[in-house]
Amino acid sequence: MVSFSNSNDELTVQSNGAIFRETPGHRPDRFVLDEQISHLIRRAHQRASATFMSLLAEGQFTPTQFFALARLRECGEVSQNHLGRLAAMDPATIQGVIKRLQQRGFIERKPDPGDRRRMLLRLTPEGREAVDGLLARTDAVNHELLAPLAPHEREQFRNLLKRIV
Repeated sequence: MVSFSNSNDELTVQSNGAIFRETPGHRPDRFVLDEQISHLIRRAHQRASATFMSLLAEGQFTPTQFFALARLRECGEVSQNHLGRLAAMDPATIQGVIKRLQQRGFIERKPDPGDRRRMLLRLTPEGREAVDGLLARTDAVNHELLAPLAPHEREQFRNLLKRIV
């Protein structure tokens, strides 16, 4: 168990990561939701999702569709299975995402010349145009999300998130 002071309160971190607040006149085992890492990450995710969804609204893409398009833009031609791994999606999710993007004309499939059982995916010209338009605005989204942080904290925060995920 680790204790540290925060203004007039003393926060206690238990070995399981739970944080409790000790204040004069209160029991030391009082649970403080606003100090819980999982709760803070959930709230940060809500803020990030709302900000990001405003970017995607124009193109009528879901976040998973955008991430699949962005990975295809980065990687070029890849198999559906590989794209799912690169975009951190399970096979069922990536299958549905690809089906919808293909129906909308943003992705095309072709047989892999090295393995006829596998299909390769790539962006269509319309898909490239759509994702390029969105990618051009992602810096503004990142800037809005990280605005509360000082410039040196932004890179530190990004590096810490990478370690967690």
